[in-house]
Amino acid sequence: MRKQSFQRRDATGHLEPKYAADLRSRIRRSSSPPEDVAFLARAKSLDPLAEALGEEFLATATTGEAVAVEELNQIVPEDEGGPFVTTPARKEFARGRDASNPRGSTREPFPTALGSDGEDQD
Repeated sequence: MRKQSFQRRDATGHLEPKYAADLRSRIRRSSSPPEDVAFLARAKSLDPLAEALGEEFLATATTGEAVAVEELNQIVPEDEGGPFVTTPARKEFARGRDASNPRGSTREPFPTALGSDGEDQD
């Protein structure tokens, strides 16, 4: 009696759809649940620092070079500064007295830690 042969691939070498579906279902049943993931639950992190550290680790591990130093030395847009508003000094610096310095108040030459009676001022 001759053994029955199973046809698992078609003429082009692709798996038969029924056999492929059976393999996928067996894999799902035998795989561990998602809570057993070692480090990450997904490919991208919502934390930018974690994302940057992960990318740095992978780049360093795959190239064998310290990538962090090169990345820290890169020129980024923040190095160029930001939008500046040019204003004259008379707008920037106060003239006269404000409510915290009423007329008739004594002016201290420098701020002091102790009052005139020698006790701490809080």
